[in-house]
Amino acid sequence: MKSNSRRFTPSAFTLVALLVIVAVLAILAALFLPTLAGAHDRSRQIQCVNNLKQCGLAFRIWEGDNNDKYPMATDKDFGTQELVAHYFQVMSNELSTPRILICPADTRTAAMNFVRLKNQNVSYFIGLDANEANPQMFLDGDRNITGDSAPQNGILKLVPGGAASWTTAIHNNQGNLGLADGAVMSFSNSGLREALNNSGDPTNTWHIALPE
Repeated sequence: MKSNSRRFTPSAFTLVALLVIVAVLAILAALFLPTLAGAHDRSRQIQCVNNLKQCGLAFRIWEGDNNDKYPMATDKDFGTQELVAHYFQVMSNELSTPRILICPADTRTAAMNFVRLKNQNVSYFIGLDANEANPQMFLDGDRNITGDSAPQNGILKLVPGGAASWTTAIHNNQGNLGLADGAVMSFSNSGLREALNNSGDPTNTWHIALPE
């Protein structure tokens, strides 16, 4: 007696199995790729924080060897070109390598050495008025910071209580700040404005040197 049941040939079975595998992989990719992308973003954010911690340590070591003053307190020529690179060059011994001046989320590239360092090789701003007497002042941070008005000659002016914010240039409307007391924290736009509001007297103006 012959059986009327139909059987798949090996080639047909292989094709069906392949289609099922492809479909399963597509579903898994849709589920896990956003998670992986988020983990990658968090990893770059953590590395950026670590960079700023090393920069903050370099500031404090340099300060201890130079009459308890940050390099910005020795020269405040706000019109000088390459001002940010200049101050980091001053601390080259404390920083050891210019690689830590680049945020991993930034498109900029690190300088080969401090002699060749330019603003374009830096991801971080410098707070020109920072000092340890005001621990909540901005010492450094991601360069994608903006204020009430556009920067002039690479200097952004911020007033406590003002409308500071982050652009999408690096951390997508977020950023990291190094404070004068050595702390480094990540902030949203609202957190940045709160940090600025706590940074000092609202009648003062803080000068932020951007690596433009």
